[in-house]
Amino acid sequence: MSNNRKNKIFIQTKILLDKKKTSCVDIVESFLKNINENNHLNAFIEVFASEAREKAVEIDKKIKFSKAGKLAGMIVGIKDNILYKNHKSSAASKMLENFISPYNSTVVKRLIDEDAIIIGRLNCDEFAMGSSNETSYFGKVLNPVNNKKVPGGSSGGAAAAVKAGLCHIALATDTGGSVRQPASFCGVIGLKPTYGRVSRYGCIAYASSCDQIGIIANNISDIAIALEIIAGRDDFDSTVSSLSVPEYSKFERLSSKEKKIKISYIKNCLNNKNLNSEIKNKFLKTIKSLKEKGFEIKEREFPLLKYLVPVYQIITSAEASSNLSRYNGVNYGFRSNDINDVDSLFTKSRTQGFGKEVKRKIMLGTFVLSLEYYEKYYEKAQKLRRMILDEIDKILSDSDYILLPTTPTPAFNIGEIKKPVEMYMQDIFTVLANLTGKPAISIPLYLNSCNMPFGMQIIADSFRENNLFEFSNFLLNDILNDK
Repeated sequence: MSNNRKNKIFIQTKILLDKKKTSCVDIVESFLKNINENNHLNAFIEVFASEAREKAVEIDKKIKFSKAGKLAGMIVGIKDNILYKNHKSSAASKMLENFISPYNSTVVKRLIDEDAIIIGRLNCDEFAMGSSNETSYFGKVLNPVNNKKVPGGSSGGAAAAVKAGLCHIALATDTGGSVRQPASFCGVIGLKPTYGRVSRYGCIAYASSCDQIGIIANNISDIAIALEIIAGRDDFDSTVSSLSVPEYSKFERLSSKEKKIKISYIKNCLNNKNLNSEIKNKFLKTIKSLKEKGFEIKEREFPLLKYLVPVYQIITSAEASSNLSRYNGVNYGFRSNDINDVDSLFTKSRTQGFGKEVKRKIMLGTFVLSLEYYEKYYEKAQKLRRMILDEIDKILSDSDYILLPTTPTPAFNIGEIKKPVEMYMQDIFTVLANLTGKPAISIPLYLNSCNMPFGMQIIADSFRENNLFEFSNFLLNDILNDK
């Protein structure tokens, strides 16, 4: 596997372009070579090689005449549920295997307008439902660190591609941790912005109240400049905030001596029976280092921890049931050939077009939305969601950040987890940010005794991404390297 650093960090590539020491054509060829060498990872469902080469020639001409956009030279992979005009977007499902998007998602359009190059669509769990990238219709993705391990999910292809040096950044969706969990498993950085910070227009919906487009990269600066471009008001998405977008790329280089920062960590997260002992010990080591450097540390209890995954599963399954009802074999998507009447058209198209996990979510969601069980499950889950938000707002009212592990374990073996409930518990620490809409980031923490990476998760208050960048950058440079 090629690990050429200049092919992995956009900020360095930009310097080389400015100094005329490389070209977009050379950069694209380097990435395409890496992709070819790492084809066994199955990170990409489709690579846009000829198109990327053509785009590189155009951008080199723009650079020559000083007309290139802010992201000239940035190579981007997009998760297969983010629409790119005149390209296939299947959500890694047989149901949409041959669907070609008639328009660009807002995030893709904004990247292209600034001369980023979309190099391909990335593998993921089907309809973004999964925590291991084993449910894709196009086959599982392998973890670049250890090919016997899962890369995480649902954005496993995105995290694997960034880690293996197949693109500078990857755009992916995070509904319950689908950016941060694979980032942790693969040893890269994953950001889930505040709900409403980035437009979801052109994103194939899973659970609309939790879905958010995020960014995976090897470098905080690369994530910051990308967020600066894709964030902001969008007339095509009424849930997007109209707040102005800060210059994220100019975030401050923080020093513990410059600011009195208050940090909380949740004690009962560390006492969770599913938490790996190495992750717990090294998390506590980081807390100790922060204390020694003068940060104010608060140990907090979060009594609603045990309700996070059940609440998340009920709400997201209900929304998935509603969102996926449109895939019925009539308008677009997979249509069964073995049909006799309208009922068999709907039933067989959906039965044959969806995978096992997606069907499980649809059935659960339909159940909790049924008249008999709506109040008992869905309505109660929404009330608990409100209580969870109130509790987190209380913690953040006197703390700048909440620190917690990203995942309870490092990457597990392919095929190791067979029970759905065990797989759902992989999201126990990440769903908190989605249920509350808060921004969260996973940064590489340490390696365990088997040399597998895992991450620390940082949660901030809404629209405080700039603070996340400042603090994350400080941790990566001043704390986490101090082992």
